Amino acid sequence: MTTHLLQGMALSCIRDDRVLFSDLNFRLQSGQILLLEGKNGSGKTSLLRILCGFREPDAGEVCWSNEAINDGSYYADMAYVGHLDGIKKELTVLENLKVALALGVAGQYSISDALKKVHLQGYDDVLVQVLSAGQKRRLSLARLLITHNILWILDEPFTSLDKQGIALIESLMMEHCAGGGMIVLTSHHDITLHGVDVLRINLSILHSE
Repeated sequence: MTTHLLQGMALSCIRDDRVLFSDLNFRLQSGQILLLEGKNGSGKTSLLRILCGFREPDAGEVCWSNEAINDGSYYADMAYVGHLDGIKKELTVLENLKVALALGVAGQYSISDALKKVHLQGYDDVLVQVLSAGQKRRLSLARLLITHNILWILDEPFTSLDKQGIALIESLMMEHCAGGGMIVLTSHHDITLHGVDVLRINLSILHSE
């Protein structure tokens, strides 16, 4: 099994002339999870945006397997699910997943198997706009199962999920890490992931007022 490495080196982020964090360092390897914690405004989502390449750090560098993320295969290996679901409400459940698959590389699960995994079997032809908030969230996470991505970057993945939904997503995260995947996420929910090495960064501690 190939071991991958995500590194943040001396990262700094400034927003509206305010330093959110500075000199932030971390190393995340295959099979590990990095949980970003902290109060609202401490820079959790800003750090995710840097890791996704949506914005540049104000200082420092992000590397994937010892290469700057803009120079290698990083974006082909990474999948992002944001705080919003990122699915098309005018399309059906099946159509949304077919679009996701067309834009990526086929993963471990077929569309049918992924829908079973997230308890949406039988919803293939249902328009997304009539789904509940929890069902939409599970659909957005099903996209991760049908495409091959080593690194999952998740912004509040447990939003709108009940206890059963949270347990389901936790099981998928454990399965992903057991297969050599890795995850960076923000969450106000205290995750329970047996057998997974969870690293934690509390950005409120690093936050400069």
